[in-house]
Amino acid sequence: MRESLRRKTIEVCDKKITAKGQDVGLSFYAFFANKNDNPELLMEAAQWWIKTHKLDHFEKAVKIKKMIETTRLSDI
Repeated sequence: MRESLRRKTIEVCDKKITAKGQDVGLSFYAFFANKNDNPELLMEAAQWWIKTHKLDHFEKAVKIKKMIETTRLSDI
């Protein structure tokens, strides 16, 4: 996962947690606009979410944030 997507993921998780609390769930689509203007980045997020980590469609934002923050950049 590229650094820009990593930062965006943390930013979105923080906003969702602040707005809706610790139990808020999200999917990888939460990191993108409602239009598919960057299919390569969308597929990168989908691969990280689905293939690499085998996550459910919706996961807790706190879980995703922690996963991103604790993953070494060389592993991303």
